[in-house]
Amino acid sequence: MAVHHRTGPRPTRSVWALAATATVLALALVPAPALAAAAPSTGQSAYCSSATHPELADRLSRDIADAVRGRQSTLALAVRDAGTGLSCFLDPARHFDSASIVKATIMGAVLRIAQDENRPLTPFEEQNLRPMITQSDNDAAVRLWKYVGMARMQTFLDLAGMHDTVLSADGFGLTQVTAGDELKQLDVYTVNPDVLTPEHRAYGLQLMAEVEPDQRWGTPFGAPPDVTTHVKNGWLQRATHGWRVHSLGIFTGPDRLYRIAVLTDDDPTESYGIGTIQRISQQIHRDLADEGRARVAPGTPDVTAPEVGDGSVPARRER
Repeated sequence: MAVHHRTGPRPTRSVWALAATATVLALALVPAPALAAAAPSTGQSAYCSSATHPELADRLSRDIADAVRGRQSTLALAVRDAGTGLSCFLDPARHFDSASIVKATIMGAVLRIAQDENRPLTPFEEQNLRPMITQSDNDAAVRLWKYVGMARMQTFLDLAGMHDTVLSADGFGLTQVTAGDELKQLDVYTVNPDVLTPEHRAYGLQLMAEVEPDQRWGTPFGAPPDVTTHVKNGWLQRATHGWRVHSLGIFTGPDRLYRIAVLTDDDPTESYGIGTIQRISQQIHRDLADEGRARVAPGTPDVTAPEVGDGSVPARRER
Protein backbone atom coordinates (compact mmCIF):
# COMPACT_ATOMS: atom_id res chain seq x y z
CA MET A 1 0.00 0.00 0.00
CA ALA A 2 1.33 3.42 -0.82
CA VAL A 3 0.72 4.72 2.67
CA HIS A 4 -0.67 8.25 2.54
CA HIS A 5 -0.34 10.02 5.88
CA ARG A 6 -2.74 12.45 5.32
CA THR A 7 -36.04 -3.24 31.24
CA GLY A 8 -34.61 -6.34 29.68
CA PRO A 9 -32.82 -9.32 31.07
CA ARG A 10 -29.72 -8.68 33.11
CA PRO A 11 -26.28 -9.70 31.84
CA THR A 12 -25.79 -13.46 31.53
CA ARG A 13 -23.36 -15.62 33.50
CA SER A 14 -20.84 -15.37 30.64
CA VAL A 15 -21.09 -11.59 30.79
CA TRP A 16 -20.18 -11.62 34.48
CA ALA A 17 -17.20 -13.87 33.73
CA LEU A 18 -16.01 -11.46 31.05
CA ALA A 19 -16.47 -8.60 33.48
CA ALA A 20 -14.25 -10.26 36.05
CA THR A 21 -11.57 -10.89 33.42
CA ALA A 22 -11.70 -7.30 32.20
CA THR A 23 -11.37 -5.99 35.75
CA VAL A 24 -8.30 -8.11 36.50
CA LEU A 25 -6.64 -7.06 33.26
CA ALA A 26 -7.39 -3.41 33.86
CA LEU A 27 -5.75 -3.46 37.28
CA ALA A 28 -2.53 -4.71 35.72
CA LEU A 29 -2.16 -1.87 33.27
CA VAL A 30 -0.05 1.24 33.41
CA PRO A 31 -1.10 4.60 31.93
CA ALA A 32 -1.00 4.55 28.13
CA PRO A 33 1.66 6.54 26.31
CA ALA A 34 0.78 9.46 24.10
CA LEU A 35 -0.17 8.98 20.47
CA ALA A 36 3.25 9.50 18.95
CA ALA A 37 5.78 7.83 16.69
CA ALA A 38 9.46 8.63 16.59
CA ALA A 39 11.64 8.58 13.49
CA PRO A 40 14.77 6.42 13.86
CA SER A 41 18.04 7.08 12.12
CA THR A 42 17.24 4.58 9.39
CA GLY A 43 14.53 6.90 8.04
CA GLN A 44 11.91 4.17 8.51
CA SER A 45 8.88 5.30 10.48
CA ALA A 46 8.90 3.72 13.94
CA TYR A 47 5.22 2.93 14.14
CA CYS A 48 5.65 1.02 17.40
CA SER A 49 7.26 1.66 20.77
CA SER A 50 7.64 -0.18 24.06
CA ALA A 51 9.72 0.77 27.07
CA THR A 52 10.06 -2.88 28.14
CA HIS A 53 10.13 -4.66 24.76
CA PRO A 54 12.03 -2.38 22.35
CA GLU A 55 13.12 -5.28 20.12
CA LEU A 56 9.49 -6.31 19.62
CA ALA A 57 8.57 -2.71 18.79
CA ASP A 58 11.36 -2.47 16.21
CA ARG A 59 10.42 -5.79 14.64
CA LEU A 60 6.73 -4.96 14.40
CA SER A 61 7.50 -1.52 12.95
CA ARG A 62 9.46 -3.21 10.17
CA ASP A 63 6.79 -5.84 9.63
CA ILE A 64 3.99 -3.28 9.37
CA ALA A 65 6.07 -1.33 6.85
CA ASP A 66 6.57 -4.53 4.84
CA ALA A 67 2.85 -5.35 5.04
CA VAL A 68 1.74 -2.03 3.54
CA ARG A 69 4.54 -1.60 1.01
CA GLY A 70 3.08 -1.25 -2.49
CA ARG A 71 -0.54 -1.04 -1.32
CA GLN A 72 -2.57 1.89 -2.63
CA SER A 73 -4.95 2.23 0.32
CA THR A 74 -4.77 5.29 2.54
CA LEU A 75 -4.65 4.01 6.10
CA ALA A 76 -4.38 4.82 9.76
CA LEU A 77 -3.84 2.38 12.59
CA ALA A 78 -3.56 2.17 16.35
CA VAL A 79 -2.46 -0.86 18.38
CA ARG A 80 -1.94 -1.41 22.08
CA ASP A 81 -0.85 -4.57 23.90
CA ALA A 82 -1.20 -4.65 27.68
CA GLY A 83 1.28 -7.44 28.30
CA THR A 84 4.27 -5.92 26.51
CA GLY A 85 3.43 -2.23 26.86
CA LEU A 86 3.54 -2.04 23.07
CA SER A 87 1.83 0.84 21.25
CA CYS A 88 1.74 1.41 17.49
CA PHE A 89 0.35 4.44 15.66
CA LEU A 90 0.15 5.58 12.07
CA ASP A 91 -1.76 8.78 11.26
CA PRO A 92 -3.88 8.42 14.42
CA ALA A 93 -5.59 11.82 13.93
CA ARG A 94 -6.57 11.36 10.27
CA HIS A 95 -10.35 11.45 9.69
CA PHE A 96 -12.35 8.79 7.83
CA ASP A 97 -16.05 8.23 7.23
CA SER A 98 -16.94 5.79 9.97
CA ALA A 99 -19.24 3.42 8.08
CA SER A 100 -20.48 0.75 10.51
CA ILE A 101 -17.68 0.87 13.11
CA VAL A 102 -19.55 3.77 14.73
CA LYS A 103 -22.07 1.16 15.89
CA ALA A 104 -19.63 0.29 18.67
CA THR A 105 -19.91 3.92 19.79
CA ILE A 106 -23.71 3.89 19.57
CA MET A 107 -23.69 0.76 21.75
CA GLY A 108 -21.46 2.44 24.31
CA ALA A 109 -23.80 5.43 24.51
CA VAL A 110 -26.83 3.19 25.03
CA LEU A 111 -25.05 1.26 27.79
CA ARG A 112 -24.03 4.52 29.46
CA ILE A 113 -27.63 5.76 29.45
CA ALA A 114 -28.80 2.60 31.24
CA GLN A 115 -25.91 2.95 33.66
CA ASP A 116 -26.71 6.59 34.43
CA GLU A 117 -30.35 5.68 35.04
CA ASN A 118 -29.29 2.80 37.31
CA ARG A 119 -31.45 0.21 35.54
CA PRO A 120 -31.16 -2.87 33.36
CA LEU A 121 -31.35 -2.55 29.61
CA THR A 122 -34.90 -2.21 28.32
CA PRO A 123 -36.34 -4.69 25.81
CA PHE A 124 -36.10 -1.96 23.15
CA GLU A 125 -32.40 -1.42 23.87
CA GLU A 126 -31.49 -5.11 23.91
CA GLN A 127 -33.59 -5.98 20.87
CA ASN A 128 -31.71 -3.38 18.84
CA LEU A 129 -28.22 -3.67 20.33
CA ARG A 130 -27.80 -7.33 19.47
CA PRO A 131 -28.62 -7.17 15.73
CA MET A 132 -26.81 -3.84 15.36
CA ILE A 133 -23.55 -5.40 16.55
CA THR A 134 -23.76 -9.08 15.65
CA GLN A 135 -25.38 -8.57 12.21
CA SER A 136 -24.47 -4.89 11.59
CA ASP A 137 -28.21 -4.25 11.20
CA ASN A 138 -28.73 -0.68 9.97
CA ASP A 139 -32.40 -0.37 10.91
CA ALA A 140 -31.49 -1.18 14.49
CA ALA A 141 -28.63 1.32 14.34
CA VAL A 142 -30.92 4.08 13.05
CA ARG A 143 -33.43 3.41 15.84
CA LEU A 144 -30.72 3.60 18.51
CA TRP A 145 -29.02 6.62 16.89
CA LYS A 146 -32.31 8.54 17.08
CA TYR A 147 -33.07 7.23 20.56
CA VAL A 148 -29.73 8.38 21.95
CA GLY A 149 -29.71 11.70 20.08
CA MET A 150 -26.78 13.93 19.22
CA ALA A 151 -26.46 15.50 22.66
CA ARG A 152 -26.14 12.21 24.51
CA MET A 153 -23.87 10.81 21.80
CA GLN A 154 -21.56 13.78 22.29
CA THR A 155 -21.65 13.30 26.06
CA PHE A 156 -20.46 9.74 25.57
CA LEU A 157 -17.65 10.84 23.25
CA ASP A 158 -16.54 13.40 25.83
CA LEU A 159 -16.54 10.78 28.60
CA ALA A 160 -14.48 8.43 26.44
CA GLY A 161 -12.00 11.18 25.52
CA MET A 162 -12.85 10.76 21.83
CA HIS A 163 -12.34 14.44 21.10
CA ASP A 164 -11.43 14.04 17.42
CA THR A 165 -14.66 12.21 16.50
CA VAL A 166 -17.23 14.42 14.72
CA LEU A 167 -20.85 13.28 14.68
CA SER A 168 -22.72 13.63 11.38
CA ALA A 169 -26.12 15.24 10.98
CA ASP A 170 -26.44 13.27 7.71
CA GLY A 171 -26.53 9.87 9.36
CA PHE A 172 -24.41 7.71 11.64
CA GLY A 173 -22.24 6.24 8.85
CA LEU A 174 -20.76 9.63 7.94
CA THR A 175 -19.46 10.29 11.45
CA GLN A 176 -15.81 11.32 11.16
CA VAL A 177 -13.54 9.00 13.12
CA THR A 178 -9.82 8.57 13.72
CA ALA A 179 -7.69 5.56 14.59
CA GLY A 180 -6.58 7.24 17.81
CA ASP A 181 -10.18 7.75 18.93
CA GLU A 182 -11.17 4.24 17.88
CA LEU A 183 -8.45 2.86 20.16
CA LYS A 184 -10.02 4.92 22.95
CA GLN A 185 -13.36 3.37 21.97
CA LEU A 186 -11.86 -0.09 22.40
CA ASP A 187 -10.42 1.02 25.74
CA VAL A 188 -13.98 1.81 26.89
CA TYR A 189 -14.78 -1.91 26.64
CA THR A 190 -11.54 -3.08 28.24
CA VAL A 191 -9.31 -0.90 30.43
CA ASN A 192 -11.06 2.45 30.85
CA PRO A 193 -12.94 2.26 34.18
CA ASP A 194 -14.46 5.75 33.94
CA VAL A 195 -17.13 5.24 31.26
CA LEU A 196 -18.81 1.86 31.75
CA THR A 197 -19.07 -0.57 34.65
CA PRO A 198 -17.37 -3.98 34.34
CA GLU A 199 -20.79 -5.54 33.67
CA HIS A 200 -21.58 -3.13 30.83
CA ARG A 201 -18.09 -3.50 29.37
CA ALA A 202 -18.53 -7.27 29.42
CA TYR A 203 -21.93 -7.00 27.74
CA GLY A 204 -20.40 -5.04 24.87
CA LEU A 205 -17.50 -7.50 24.58
CA GLN A 206 -19.91 -10.42 24.46
CA LEU A 207 -21.85 -8.96 21.54
CA MET A 208 -18.63 -8.20 19.66
CA ALA A 209 -17.53 -11.80 20.24
CA GLU A 210 -20.77 -13.03 18.64
CA VAL A 211 -20.52 -11.13 15.35
CA GLU A 212 -21.63 -13.32 12.46
CA PRO A 213 -18.85 -15.37 10.81
CA ASP A 214 -19.02 -13.57 7.45
CA GLN A 215 -18.27 -10.26 9.22
CA ARG A 216 -15.28 -11.51 11.21
CA TRP A 217 -12.65 -10.53 8.65
CA GLY A 218 -10.01 -7.84 9.08
CA THR A 219 -8.23 -7.47 12.41
CA PRO A 220 -9.06 -11.04 13.55
CA PHE A 221 -7.03 -12.48 10.65
CA GLY A 222 -4.09 -14.47 11.98
CA ALA A 223 -5.16 -14.30 15.64
CA PRO A 224 -3.79 -17.19 17.72
CA PRO A 225 -6.29 -19.85 18.77
CA ASP A 226 -5.92 -19.14 22.49
CA VAL A 227 -7.54 -15.68 22.31
CA THR A 228 -11.18 -14.66 22.06
CA THR A 229 -11.83 -12.21 19.24
CA HIS A 230 -14.23 -9.28 19.64
CA VAL A 231 -14.73 -7.39 16.38
CA LYS A 232 -16.70 -4.66 14.63
CA ASN A 233 -16.11 -3.83 10.97
CA GLY A 234 -17.27 -1.21 8.49
CA TRP A 235 -17.25 -1.26 4.67
CA LEU A 236 -18.66 1.51 2.52
CA GLN A 237 -18.16 2.68 -1.06
CA ARG A 238 -18.59 6.32 -2.05
CA ALA A 239 -17.88 8.34 -5.19
CA THR A 240 -14.83 9.95 -3.60
CA HIS A 241 -11.99 7.93 -2.03
CA GLY A 242 -13.41 4.62 -3.26
CA TRP A 243 -14.08 2.05 -0.58
CA ARG A 244 -13.75 2.79 3.12
CA VAL A 245 -12.89 -0.49 4.86
CA HIS A 246 -12.30 -0.47 8.62
CA SER A 247 -11.81 -3.09 11.32
CA LEU A 248 -11.74 -2.88 15.12
CA GLY A 249 -10.54 -5.84 17.16
CA ILE A 250 -10.15 -6.68 20.84
CA PHE A 251 -8.28 -9.88 21.68
CA THR A 252 -8.59 -11.39 25.15
CA GLY A 253 -7.30 -14.54 26.77
CA PRO A 254 -5.46 -15.83 29.82
CA ASP A 255 -3.19 -12.94 30.71
CA ARG A 256 -3.73 -11.48 27.22
CA LEU A 257 -5.32 -8.22 26.13
CA TYR A 258 -4.53 -6.27 23.00
CA ARG A 259 -6.49 -3.98 20.72
CA ILE A 260 -6.16 -3.18 17.01
CA ALA A 261 -7.88 -0.45 14.99
CA VAL A 262 -7.17 -0.15 11.25
CA LEU A 263 -9.00 2.40 9.08
CA THR A 264 -8.62 2.66 5.29
CA ASP A 265 -10.02 4.48 2.29
CA ASP A 266 -8.97 4.93 -1.35
CA ASP A 267 -9.46 1.16 -1.69
CA PRO A 268 -10.40 0.18 -5.27
CA THR A 269 -12.57 -2.68 -3.99
CA GLU A 270 -13.88 -4.02 -0.70
CA SER A 271 -11.71 -7.11 -1.18
CA TYR A 272 -8.60 -4.96 -1.61
CA GLY A 273 -9.29 -3.03 1.60
CA ILE A 274 -9.84 -6.22 3.56
CA GLY A 275 -6.58 -7.60 2.15
CA THR A 276 -4.69 -4.51 3.30
CA ILE A 277 -6.07 -4.77 6.84
CA GLN A 278 -5.41 -8.50 7.01
CA ARG A 279 -1.79 -8.10 5.90
CA ILE A 280 -1.23 -5.69 8.79
CA SER A 281 -3.19 -7.75 11.31
CA GLN A 282 -1.40 -10.97 10.40
CA GLN A 283 1.94 -9.36 11.23
CA ILE A 284 0.68 -7.91 14.51
CA HIS A 285 -0.71 -11.25 15.69
CA ARG A 286 2.39 -13.12 14.55
CA ASP A 287 4.84 -10.82 16.32
CA LEU A 288 2.82 -10.71 19.52
CA ALA A 289 2.36 -14.48 19.41
CA ASP A 290 6.09 -15.00 18.89
CA GLU A 291 6.71 -12.94 22.00
CA GLY A 292 4.57 -15.41 23.95
CA ARG A 293 5.68 -18.40 21.81
CA ALA A 294 2.11 -19.08 20.69
CA ARG A 295 1.28 -20.75 17.39
CA VAL A 296 -0.44 -18.75 14.65
CA ALA A 297 -1.98 -20.58 11.72
CA PRO A 298 -0.64 -19.54 8.30
CA GLY A 299 -2.98 -18.28 5.61
CA THR A 300 -3.40 -15.82 2.78
CA PRO A 301 -4.76 -12.38 3.65
CA ASP A 302 -6.47 -11.99 0.29
CA VAL A 303 -10.22 -12.57 0.06
CA THR A 304 -13.05 -12.28 -2.43
CA ALA A 305 -15.68 -10.10 -0.77
CA PRO A 306 -19.26 -9.50 -2.00
CA GLU A 307 -18.42 -5.89 -2.95
CA VAL A 308 -21.66 -4.68 -1.36
CA GLY A 309 -21.46 -1.80 1.10
CA ASP A 310 -22.61 -2.08 4.70
CA GLY A 311 -25.55 0.29 4.11
CA SER A 312 -24.49 2.66 6.88
CA VAL A 313 -25.10 5.64 4.57
CA PRO A 314 -28.39 5.99 2.62
CA ALA A 315 -27.84 5.50 -1.11
CA ARG A 316 -28.77 9.09 -1.95
CA ARG A 317 -25.93 10.32 0.28
CA GLU A 318 -23.24 7.88 -0.82
CA ARG A 319 -22.19 10.33 -3.50
